[in-house]
Amino acid sequence: MIFEVIVDISNSEVDRVFDYVGDENIQVGCRVLVPFGNRKIEGFVIGQKDKTDYDVDKLKSIIKRLDDFVTISPEMIQLMHFMVARFNVRLIDALRLFLPAQMRGGRIGELKKNVVGINRAIAIDKMLASIKTSAKQQRALLCYLDKNDFEDFTKLANEFGNGAIRKLEEKGFVVVKQVSKSRIPYKNLAKKKTEFVHTLDQQNAIDTIINGKKDSFLLFGVTGSGKTEIYMSVIDYYLSQNKTAIMLVPEISLTPNMLKLFRSRYDDQVAILHSGLSVGERFDEWLRLKRGEAKIALGARSAVFAPLQNVGVIIIDEEHDSSYHSDSNPRYSTAEIAHFRRKYNDAKLVLGSATPAVETFFKAQQGEYQLIELKNRINKRPMPDVEIVDMGLELRRGNKSFFSERLLEEIKSSVKNGNQIILFLNRRGFSSFVMCTKCGYTAKCYDCDVSLSYHADENLLKCHYCGKRYRMFDLCPECKSPFIRQGKIGTERVVNELKKLFPDVNVLRMDVDTTQNKEAHSKIIESFANHEAQILVGTQMVAKGHDFKDVTLVGILDADQSLHFEDYRAGERTFQLLTQVSGRSGRDEKTGRVILQTYSPKHVVLQLASRQDYLSFYRKEINVREITGFPPYSTLIRILYSSENEQNVISTLNAQFAQLQELRNGDENIVFLTKMKSPIKKIEKKHRFQILLRIKDEISDDLLKKIFEICDEKTYKDVSVFVERNPQNLT
Repeated sequence: MIFEVIVDISNSEVDRVFDYVGDENIQVGCRVLVPFGNRKIEGFVIGQKDKTDYDVDKLKSIIKRLDDFVTISPEMIQLMHFMVARFNVRLIDALRLFLPAQMRGGRIGELKKNVVGINRAIAIDKMLASIKTSAKQQRALLCYLDKNDFEDFTKLANEFGNGAIRKLEEKGFVVVKQVSKSRIPYKNLAKKKTEFVHTLDQQNAIDTIINGKKDSFLLFGVTGSGKTEIYMSVIDYYLSQNKTAIMLVPEISLTPNMLKLFRSRYDDQVAILHSGLSVGERFDEWLRLKRGEAKIALGARSAVFAPLQNVGVIIIDEEHDSSYHSDSNPRYSTAEIAHFRRKYNDAKLVLGSATPAVETFFKAQQGEYQLIELKNRINKRPMPDVEIVDMGLELRRGNKSFFSERLLEEIKSSVKNGNQIILFLNRRGFSSFVMCTKCGYTAKCYDCDVSLSYHADENLLKCHYCGKRYRMFDLCPECKSPFIRQGKIGTERVVNELKKLFPDVNVLRMDVDTTQNKEAHSKIIESFANHEAQILVGTQMVAKGHDFKDVTLVGILDADQSLHFEDYRAGERTFQLLTQVSGRSGRDEKTGRVILQTYSPKHVVLQLASRQDYLSFYRKEINVREITGFPPYSTLIRILYSSENEQNVISTLNAQFAQLQELRNGDENIVFLTKMKSPIKKIEKKHRFQILLRIKDEISDDLLKKIFEICDEKTYKDVSVFVERNPQNLT
């Protein structure tokens, strides 16, 4: 038999299918070991056929099958081909997304344990009669096993002795065998199941999703409106129909509270997939899904590839979040993968958000999604009051602090009343840059074209792009001046200042620097939930997924931060982030308040965010998009070029730009074409350039294929070329 195999090498030179000969033990979808050149490497069987274009006698044979189960399902093989056509990824790069990374190369496998059970083929009375009455441990063990199924060997050895087990095994009275032992993460988070009584709005939403004629839905509900309970009730229904479910949330929303909700409701029926798991835990969770032992995949972006069969519903919570778009190789859109799996399984797709992406809401308005609105918080709880503070006015009054007088007043009041506070600043470190005020020297990363951030707790300068660290200096490296100024504040500096102002108040910080350890994120959340601290300072990690009943104040320290970026989504991103973080206040019975500090108090985006008025924001933004021709009224294509050799990048860029110009001359749908240096000109020693194209409306498959073909032709192998549709950022 002839099998089509993809070899496990990520290289464009071997990005194709190879024909091998195999026996009846080989199946489509299995992982195999094959000879390749003078090596033996892993591969994946993706097809079987009767004929080949090559001499059959010269075809190499598959050495062996590597697993006792089919690794890649027919659905995933089709998904692989879809991703190649849609995102221009390599075949093997798509396949690798479907498997736990450590599974390849045999670096991880099932964890085994020994168990002991009684031999049911022999009567218990007969066994006991043949054992001396003095062998009390053997007799006790037999009586115990007669009433129980197979038990853990170590546990029984501790209770009855290793010798007793081995003696009974020699006599054939007990059986010792190996079984799989699952490493189930967050098992200790399970709590008592809570019964929910749905509001009328929630029940209507559940009924619409289950019984609606549409197959895709946008659940548009304000923060605190009970979307999570709707998700779980829909999952309940599909589980009752013997189907499975995929629940996606942004990585930073995979909080202990979210995990507790799902563990308490579904116990071992839910498998968790995200980057915080150990290698063994991730493999075991994947295997439980593959074998059908778990019916729900809960996780971040990568969980969309969960090896589930018969999927009934796919849910994407906080669908607007940019983390659902992979901006490193292989690049893909989670929503498009979810759409593919929905169609394949004849399932339902639910997108949920309090601040949907403009393109998503536009599709709902056009009828592509059925729109379901939740206009009120649970139990009619009021939205928090938002007060805008003009920091320019504060400065003119002589207040040079990054805390306004109003924010300090509210912090003091909340602390006095025993309530909790969240302070949001989407910038980590102590300061965002360090510069000499005499000569203008600014500390930059040698490998990246970015300023270094100062981290006071380690007294180091760090690059937030490549992670490289540098010593802090007291004198300017250029002119030896001692006049060194630190730039915009980060979360670390905010915490330091709070400790000076409120020495008796415990303060926690949550950002990338404080959550690098596996359990760190959970511990910070748990500590704050247990009132071990009254103030939580953080980046966007604090903006979503949290439900702290005693948080009555949210302070937004720099609302302008993302507002003036050179990106057509800058206003949208700012509105979404401010609305989400504001929604952390007043989520229980206590009234919430938000202090929003800005130097642009009259800016329309900030005004609308302060009123949590998404519909007005959408109407304004969609009008701007129509006038300027940005998505959803066009498709934006970015082609990113990078290499350590700048001249090779420029040569490749120019050659492909010329071909794209020819393509544009023959296609009136391409309305804009330009080339430039990327805003961040170098990252990790690699020089970066880009080409931008704008295409009328939605790009056709044919035009997309032509662009891919042009970008695949490279003179220099060291130049990386990535094509993105509607990129999430243009840096």
